[in-house]
Amino acid sequence: MQKVDKFQSGAEKAKVLVVGGGGRCHAIVDALSRSPKVGKIYCAPGNAGIATQAECVPLKDTQVEELKVFALREKIDLTVVGPEAALAAGITDVFTDAGLRIFGPTKAAATIESSKDFAKRLMDKYSVPTAAFRTFEDYSEAVEYVRNGKFPVVLKYDGLAAGKGVVIAEDFAQADATLKDMLLDAHFGKGKVVVEEFLTGPEFSFMCFVNGAEVYPMVVSQDHKRAFEGDKGPNTGGMGAYSPVPLITDEDIEYSLEHVMKPVAAGMVAEGCPFKGVLYGGLMKTPDGVKVIEFNCRFGDPETEVVLPRLTSDIYDIFSAVADGSPMPVIKWSDKAAIGFVLASKGYPGSYDKAFAIDGLAEAEALGDIRIYHMGTAEKDGRLVTSGGRVLMVVGFGENLRAAQAHALKAVDCIKCDNLFFRKDIGWRVLL
Repeated sequence: MQKVDKFQSGAEKAKVLVVGGGGRCHAIVDALSRSPKVGKIYCAPGNAGIATQAECVPLKDTQVEELKVFALREKIDLTVVGPEAALAAGITDVFTDAGLRIFGPTKAAATIESSKDFAKRLMDKYSVPTAAFRTFEDYSEAVEYVRNGKFPVVLKYDGLAAGKGVVIAEDFAQADATLKDMLLDAHFGKGKVVVEEFLTGPEFSFMCFVNGAEVYPMVVSQDHKRAFEGDKGPNTGGMGAYSPVPLITDEDIEYSLEHVMKPVAAGMVAEGCPFKGVLYGGLMKTPDGVKVIEFNCRFGDPETEVVLPRLTSDIYDIFSAVADGSPMPVIKWSDKAAIGFVLASKGYPGSYDKAFAIDGLAEAEALGDIRIYHMGTAEKDGRLVTSGGRVLMVVGFGENLRAAQAHALKAVDCIKCDNLFFRKDIGWRVLL
C-alpha cells in the first residue's frame, strides 16, 4: 500500500536529519530550509556554516548505530544521506530495518561507487558506453599489461578513496609508481585496480533522482578537479563547478538519460540491488559520443552546490517520494546560471595547516546573488576558522555564466584569510 506523507498538508512540520558535514550537506540543508513542510533540521556532524541553518549533532557519518539511536530518540521523520562512506557502511539498511524513512541507496546498491570493478562489469553487461578496461589484483600482472598498452592510461583504485583514487599516468614510470602505491603499499587499503583506456573530451556531471527503474534528471554541471589554474596540479575533490554547461547539448543530455542512466537503473533492479537515491554519472563527451567515466551513489561535491540552488521545486517532496516509493512530483529548475569557486587551504590536496581565522563573509553575502557553502570550517573562540582542505565554496548566480562569475568573484574578494587559495578560472572552457 502506498504511503501517505503526513506533512503534505502543511499542518505539521517534518523533522529532518542530514548525515554529513561538507559543502554538499550545507547545500542539502539549505535546500531543505526552503521547504514549508520542514520544521527542525539536524545535521551530523555538520560544520560552523551548517550550524546557522541546522542543529549540529556530534556524530560521525559512519557511526551508523549511534545515528539510528539518535533518529529514533528524536523521532526524525526523514533522514537524507550526503557522503558515500555512510552509504557504504549500510546506513540505509540499518535505518530501514528500524522503521525509519531514509533517502539514499542500500549498501548493495552503493557498490556502484564503492567498487569501480562492479560498475564497469555492470556497464559491460547492460551495454552502457564506457572506456575499455581490465581489473587487476596482482601487481606484476597489472604492470605487464600497462607496459604493453598505450599512454596515457587511467588507473583507478577499486574502492572508496575520497575522490583521490584516480591517476592518469602519462608514462610507464608514473604508472608503475601508482600501481605500487595502490597494490603493493595499499595506500587506500587492500584492493583491486581498474586499468582503463584514456578518453578525451569535455566531462560533465549528470545527477539523477532514481527510484528503482524510474529516473528523474537534474540539470547538468561541470566541476574542475585539478588544484591549479589551467587544469594543472594534482587531482582534488573539486575546486569549483558551474551549471548549466553550454558544451553539452540537449541531445547529449537526452542520450545520456536514455542510454546511460536509465539502463544502469534498470540493470541494478535486474541484479537484485535496486537503486533509490541520487545516481551520479560522471560522463565525457568523446569524439565517439558520450561515455561513462564513473558512477557515484550520492550527490556530487562540489556539483551539488551549483545544482540544488537552481531547484525551484520542494526538495522535501522529492526526497519523500524516493524514500517512500511514491509518485514523484514535478521537478522544476531555474533558468539562472550558477558558478562556484572553492577556497581551499594552502597545501591542499596534500598536507595543510588549520585554524586560520576567516573574515568578510557577511560583506560577501550582502552583495546579493550569492550563496556561501561551508566545506571545512569550525568555530574557535567565537571566530570562524579553517578546519579542512576545502574550506568554503562561494557560488554566484546570474542570467548567464558570465554574470554569475562576476558576482562570485566580487564576493570572493570580500573574504579575508591568510591561508586560502582558489582557482580564478572556473568555467574557463566556456568563458574564455
